[in-house]
Amino acid sequence: MIPPSMKIAVNTRLLIENRLDGIGWFTCETLRRITRDHPEHTFLFLFDRPYSEQFLFSPNIIPAVVPPPARHPLLWYAWFDISLPRFLRKARPDLFLSPDGFLSLHSGLPSLAVIHDLNFHHRPADLPFLPGYYYRRFFPKYARKASRIATVSEYSKQDIVSTYGINPGLIDVVYNGAGSIFTPLPAEEQKKIRERMTGGKPYFIFVGNLHPRKNIEGLLRAFERFSAGSQQEIHLLLVGAPFFKNASVHRYYRDMPHRNRVHFTGHLEQEALHRVLASALALAFVPWFEGFGIPVLEAMYCDTPVICSNTTSLPEVCGDACLPVDPADTQAIATAMHRLSTDEPLRKILIEKARKQRTRFSWDKTARKLWSGIEKIMSS
Repeated sequence: MIPPSMKIAVNTRLLIENRLDGIGWFTCETLRRITRDHPEHTFLFLFDRPYSEQFLFSPNIIPAVVPPPARHPLLWYAWFDISLPRFLRKARPDLFLSPDGFLSLHSGLPSLAVIHDLNFHHRPADLPFLPGYYYRRFFPKYARKASRIATVSEYSKQDIVSTYGINPGLIDVVYNGAGSIFTPLPAEEQKKIRERMTGGKPYFIFVGNLHPRKNIEGLLRAFERFSAGSQQEIHLLLVGAPFFKNASVHRYYRDMPHRNRVHFTGHLEQEALHRVLASALALAFVPWFEGFGIPVLEAMYCDTPVICSNTTSLPEVCGDACLPVDPADTQAIATAMHRLSTDEPLRKILIEKARKQRTRFSWDKTARKLWSGIEKIMSS
């Protein structure tokens, strides 16, 4: 039985105004619901820099800034294993919740770590040396340190079990959700968005950080093959901030015969992202590795068909509601683009299947399952 009133410390260092990514949105959407639904408990939100008031979702939240700003591996260590345990000893919370999986190895608090995936273990070359080394050195320790672990897919759960030797009974699957803003747009509104983004031409869209794991170069190569063989002028929008190791992507882009049809938009805030995603011909999402793949679900909620990798967690998220492709096969990706650009009945079938598949996932369900993990820790 859990205490009637708890003090829960939460790592909220990824709640950064106008800079939320996948884990940031997980943190924001789950904490918004958990703090609202459990007014009997107090939540200490621990930021590593000045914070925005928009993240203080309810009156039972007490914010605190714990320096230094944890912006690279040396400061990660300083924050989690020097500053954080010092703060926790004074604040005396009952539990520590970490939505990004990092824990303090110098605190004896019961803890719940959300480990989204182990991409850094399987694809070490995708990261710069120091961050990759830090993840591979410390995340096995965090996994063993945690009282319980939450993760965002059955694929990631089994990966954590087999890679780190964690008891599967200590791991809860808490699927991601999609923001309520992601809904279909009327045809007239879609037309206006296409006019603004591509001069009125239909377009495929990719959403995510421009990172080697996302297979951007493979997507560009497939789009070039598609464009060379298509009778239509269809464009490609790449929505996301540049991340690590993008030189080869830009070299290939520079030499593309159809590069005038490719548009790098940079990061888009959620409202703008919704509008361009809901106006797309299809989402083309062909990463090498994903723990979940939130853009797939956002596209499903927008009634935008999906071309998706057949690897890691993505078949679990997509079900039969997408066109699956091998991310290494640029011809298969190009063929899927051709099918969705020419076969309207297929588009309608995928949209109908997605309307059923998407009901499996919501932030309300995520928050309830994450809270259930907290209850399991405190009950034991």
